[in-house]
Amino acid sequence: MNVAPKLLKGMLRAAAAAGLVVGAAPAPGAAATAAAGASAAAGEVYVALGDSMASGPLIPLPTGPLACGRSTENYAHELADRLGVAELRDVTCSGAKTDHMTRPQSLSLLGVDMGEAPPQFDALGADTTLVTLTIGGNDAGLVGVAQDCMQLDPTADLCKDRFTEGGVDTVAQRIEAMGPKLGAVLDGIRARAPQARVLVTGYGDYIKPGGCWPYQPVLAADADWLQGSVNHMNRVIADRAAAHGAEYVDVFTPSRGHDACQPPGDKWVEGYVPTAPAAPLHPNERGEEAYAGIIHEQLRD
Repeated sequence: MNVAPKLLKGMLRAAAAAGLVVGAAPAPGAAATAAAGASAAAGEVYVALGDSMASGPLIPLPTGPLACGRSTENYAHELADRLGVAELRDVTCSGAKTDHMTRPQSLSLLGVDMGEAPPQFDALGADTTLVTLTIGGNDAGLVGVAQDCMQLDPTADLCKDRFTEGGVDTVAQRIEAMGPKLGAVLDGIRARAPQARVLVTGYGDYIKPGGCWPYQPVLAADADWLQGSVNHMNRVIADRAAAHGAEYVDVFTPSRGHDACQPPGDKWVEGYVPTAPAAPLHPNERGEEAYAGIIHEQLRD
């Protein structure tokens, strides 16, 4: 979404809250409805936690620590705009893992030390009314695995075989090991923000069945294995959310048909060579906006 339309929406929302009317008299009850909405928004404190899927690296415009790759167009900012919250505390950061919820995250950019990001849980408090969380991908190392699977030779050995030891899928092991860590994170959120509604997102559709080699340079079987690993992680996230009193947000199903194999105008995630401002193998602005819409719809249920 462009900045100008978002600014216009904010102006219209402010006008409605102030009881201003342009071109027509208010409908019966409109003033009371607007006042109620403004009152609800006035108390909404939204904390966004998570990794680079949530932070939106390389999507203009950057905000916060540069090495966190946090964008003013990520789903947290878009969702906050749609909800008209009183306060957004966006502490999402590229490279974040589950343990960075409770300990500082060392930051670097192009090999240069950029200091530390505070523990993300520092943003939580008794006043927090809404929390979104996207985490787990870095615990499992999935972006690094996908990078290792880039292949320009169609006759090469499958990448997934390099991540199999003694018949065991080591990436699947890392995904399963992330589950208890996520459960502890969710318990920590509840302890620090007992009044908050907590929504945990999964991850989207990154590559279609069979892939699209060479447009995205990963062999067909590896493409299916990689997306299968993402889907495995989504199941673990959904299970942990249900077990720890949080709501799971499925972004995979609505993102089907918007994977990195699609034309630039349709994709929500970029491939190995981005066609829009975004980090490789990450959501673009269209994807972040779509994720915000998906979360917003669930909040309205």
